[in-house]
Amino acid sequence: MAGRVRNPIGGHVPVAGGLAAVGVRYARSVGAEALQVFVANPRGWATPPGDPAQDERFAAACAADGLPAYVHAPYLINLGSHNEATAERSVVSLRHSLRRAGAIGAGGVVVHTGSATGGRSRETALAQIRRLLLPLLDELPDAGPRLLLEPTAGQGFSLCSLAADLGPYLAAVDHHPRVGICLDTCHAFAAGHDLAAPGGATALLDELARVAGPGRLGLIHANDSKAGVGSRLDRHENIGAGAIGAAAFAELLGHPSTAGVPLVIETPGGPAGHTADIARLIGLREGGWPPERGQPA
Repeated sequence: MAGRVRNPIGGHVPVAGGLAAVGVRYARSVGAEALQVFVANPRGWATPPGDPAQDERFAAACAADGLPAYVHAPYLINLGSHNEATAERSVVSLRHSLRRAGAIGAGGVVVHTGSATGGRSRETALAQIRRLLLPLLDELPDAGPRLLLEPTAGQGFSLCSLAADLGPYLAAVDHHPRVGICLDTCHAFAAGHDLAAPGGATALLDELARVAGPGRLGLIHANDSKAGVGSRLDRHENIGAGAIGAAAFAELLGHPSTAGVPLVIETPGGPAGHTADIARLIGLREGGWPPERGQPA
């Protein structure tokens, strides 16, 4: 299924009760062609070992259904933190997510790009990220998951929110070949990229390709936004029901740099909302709902 379409479209799925038993079943129930999971508490530092039987079943089910899988690393990770304990825990947590992703056959691990805390400069934070992240990246096998950097909505002292911010970040890790980008549409809009304007999605993707280089875009978090452009508020909304609007997603799906890149929703509404959002994005991919800007969502 997913291997025969330009952009597999799916969602972040619950896994409490088992990656295969719950996660894959949920993905199937909402019509997902791709999925994203947590392999640890997203708001904690614990690094659970996982269940090898569930891992094997999950990987086999995803392969059988053609479901590209991704892992989202915990939110607490901040490799740029001035707090030594936080930085050290971030390394341990990220290494855990990368290893677990390899065990379940995931194609990438999404991690937020972090902040320069404690009044330190961006340059100091990026130098620390270089020191901490390059050894992790060098551990990754060529056939294993990529690390996908996700810029934030611009809160606080964020190191990456606008596309241009990725330039210094990638330079800090020597444009490592195992590093890719996860673009969150809500984050980008909140940071100041006006996706709601005609040509806004094209402008963002063109800039991202210039800054990061070809082939870096590995995943898209497809989320509409409750808040306005430049708000710096990370408030996800259902596709077409927010300030971005459905036409921006149609524009994004037609851009050359998104060819083959999966889209994963992280929108509200539970199973019914997720089913509807996935169906809407599939419709946009196929040239359907709604075909042009200006039409009601």
